[in-house]
Parts: sequence; structure tokens; C-alpha cells
Amino acid sequence: MNGLYPLKFKPIYHEKIWGGDRLQKVLNKDFGNLPNCGESWEVSGVEGHISVVGNDFLAGNSLQDLVEIYMGDLVGDKVYKKFGIEFPLLIKFIDAEQDLSIQVHPNDELSKKRHNAYGKTEMWYVVDADKGALINSGFNQEVSKKKYLEYFNKGKLTDLLCFEKVNKGDVFFIPAGRVHAIGKGILVAEIQQTSDVTYRIFDYNRKDENGNGRELHTELALDAIDFSYLEEYKTRYKTDRNKTSEIVSCEYFTSNILEFSQTIEKDYYQLDSFVIYINLDGEFEIEHEEGIEKVKKGETVLIPASLETFRLKPLSKEVKTLEVYIK
Repeated sequence: MNGLYPLKFKPIYHEKIWGGDRLQKVLNKDFGNLPNCGESWEVSGVEGHISVVGNDFLAGNSLQDLVEIYMGDLVGDKVYKKFGIEFPLLIKFIDAEQDLSIQVHPNDELSKKRHNAYGKTEMWYVVDADKGALINSGFNQEVSKKKYLEYFNKGKLTDLLCFEKVNKGDVFFIPAGRVHAIGKGILVAEIQQTSDVTYRIFDYNRKDENGNGRELHTELALDAIDFSYLEEYKTRYKTDRNKTSEIVSCEYFTSNILEFSQTIEKDYYQLDSFVIYINLDGEFEIEHEEGIEKVKKGETVLIPASLETFRLKPLSKEVKTLEVYIK
């Protein structure tokens, strides 16, 4: 055994024009006196915002340092071969006290060409939502580039967008190219490719404290948008108590949900990937050959690929956690 154990990282908090205090109220995050905390980056390999370990003997080491040292033992051999020392996923919580801008992310090909970066495919799990809160995902009708521009130039873009009322537990998969936005009154867990490339399409004519509108990326977005229309954008899934239920699986990540009230045995001998738990409710312990790690509500923990077998033991009546890895 290489001494690796379940790793917790210090959250990286981001103030946002649209942020609030839900991260504290719902997930017990301690972001100090940040007035509008919009995001908590739980696991990040994004340059300039690299996660630092907060628990046990590796505390103080950055995620990038650990990937460099432990390589496939930490992330899985196939993951290391593909991504090298860049950690492939960004895990965050987002608190939208106000509407977020309408945006789109480029795919890998376009992002590589323009920014020498990966594209951004992501998913949202709704942790909490006000009654009647809305999420935009995709269009509400068949749209061509010409029609899109027509509405955009008249300031009526929102007439073409699909806005859905959301509830706790709803899931939206947002492949690169899909126009999307989180509405006010929503807290989500977001799983995404490691990329900070976002094209802002429309920002409700908001002004910052200096009276300036935020930058829009109208031309860049045009080539990135997937104009196809779907009947339904929300992801349907079923939960099976005390078992792992898959929600989303794509080439970039697989996300499962686990609702349990009894000890669960995990065996990832075949997986060859790190596993991340994003704990949404309750408390549990990870029992492994090196010891025990307690995971509270709102905490995220990374299980190294070399730790192939372990137990999840509930410490509260009910536990609800997301489980993420790369297949």
C-alpha cells in the first residue's frame, strides 16, 4: 500500500455578483465574511485555483503535486495516461441568489483551437431550490442560427429558451454546446470537465458597481452553440435504496447517487479511476485498510484509485451522496 487515503481538500470560495448565503445555511460552509459567496470549488485542478489537501499527513500538498507524485495510484493509470498531471474534473457547489447569465461552453475541439484548453461538459444536481425556481437548459422550439440571431438582436433571446421549474433532486446534463443558465433561488452541485472557458450570451442588462455591463461573447458563442431541440432536457433517473444508482454517464464522467441507511461494501478493483463522494445529506464513515474518514454534510472526499475496496458506514439515519468517477 502506498499510504494514500481518502483526501479532503480545503474549499476554494468565490465571490459572485449573484451569490448568497445558502452554502453556509444548507451545506455548513464557512466562507468567513464573503458577502456574496457564489461558489465553493471542492476539487479543482484549474490553474490558479488548485485544491490543497486539508486532512491528515498530506495536508498542505496541492492536488497537482499529488498527481505528479502518485500518478496512476491516485487518479488511475488510464486517467493519468490521458490527462497527465492535470486533474480532469472540477467539482463545485453553486449558490444562485440571483439569476446567472445565459451562457454556453465550447466543445473540446473548439476549445483546443481557441484557448488550448478542454471544452466543458457538465451536470447539475439540484441540492436546494425555492418554490418556482427556474433552470434554463436548451431551446423551447426548433431554432436555426438565423432565427437565433433575429431574436438575439431584438433583445428577445429568452423567448426561445426552455425554462423549467425545478425541485430538490432534479438533474440536468449540460453537454458542451447547450445554452443554459441557473435561475435565482437554486443551489446545485456541479460536476464538470476541468475548464474555465465560458461564453456569456446574455446577462439581463445587469451593471456592476461601476455601472458597466459584464462582457458578452456574442461572436464566440455563435460557433459553439448546438441549435438542436429536445422534447425534454431534465435527466430522468431512479434511486434504489442502499444501492448505487447511475444518473449520468458520458465519456468525461459517470455520476451516481447513493441513498443508504446501512453499511455498503465497495469494490473498485476493475475501475482504474479515482472516486469522488459529494455528500448532500447525513454523515458517514469511509472504512478502509489505512483507517477511517468521517464525511459530514456538504463535504467532498476523493478516494485514490489504489484504494480499491472500502466500506461506507452511515452515522445518521439517512445518507445521500453523489459518487463520481471516470469509466
